[in-house]
Amino acid sequence: MNKIDLHMHTTVSDGTDTPEEIIGLVKEAGIDLFSITDHDSIKAGQMIPPMLTADSPAFIRGVEFSCRDDRGKYHILGYGYDPDVPGIAETVARGHALRMEKNKSRLRFLKEQFGFEFTEEDINAFLSLDNPGKPHLALMMVKYGYAEGIQQAISGYINKKTFRNVNIRPEEAIDGIRRSGGIPVLAHPAYGDGDQTILEEEMDQRLRYLMDFGLKGVEAYYSGFSAKIEAQMLAFADKYDLYVTAGSDYHGQNKLVALGDTNLEDVSKAPAGLTRFLQDVTIIV
Repeated sequence: MNKIDLHMHTTVSDGTDTPEEIIGLVKEAGIDLFSITDHDSIKAGQMIPPMLTADSPAFIRGVEFSCRDDRGKYHILGYGYDPDVPGIAETVARGHALRMEKNKSRLRFLKEQFGFEFTEEDINAFLSLDNPGKPHLALMMVKYGYAEGIQQAISGYINKKTFRNVNIRPEEAIDGIRRSGGIPVLAHPAYGDGDQTILEEEMDQRLRYLMDFGLKGVEAYYSGFSAKIEAQMLAFADKYDLYVTAGSDYHGQNKLVALGDTNLEDVSKAPAGLTRFLQDVTIIV
């Protein structure tokens, strides 16, 4: 196994490639092991295994929960869970319900703050998506001429208000993942709210806080990390005996990130935390 990418999104959440398309794209990118981590959904994790053939890359079921509490914002990844065990399904259902509530609040905010209105037909289409998010709303804004592009729509308008009471809490996400036999991992750990970067003592405190809930790993290899951030995350993983994962956070055309862009050049030379993760997580071949 030479190349892995354990963080990517499909049309089930806010990516632009379907789960079916992802399999071919992953293979073309030379990736040997992949995971789809759609937001608040395990649908792709149920769809992919029957589609795999003898020459397909190996697969790990994944999910990503957008979490928040009074200490801040966290994205919790879940790997290798059993989709038939209630814990993960219950957590996904709660996360999805909160996501829908937040989307309705965003629509109200855009109308009240900026006067942005959409037809009832377009609003219903937006809310009927599997897991509508910021990119979908941004695309609708571009369609109406309210923004020139997705990034301007998000940074210039959508992100102007934070909705603090419509996110699943990190302990809920971690508990749901673990109750279904999965491994909870902190996604892109150094990134907090907005442009916030969390390092050193603040990161140490954050990790210990989440470990008390059962966090088991960190995404130390990530497309957006500098060498300094990566080194710090690997040091923390070593310090606390945490699993290590690697992910690009690929979203297709919704993000300028390529499949396999994890900053991990050679899996065979990866730290013990990644080796242990690959030994302990459920891999579907």
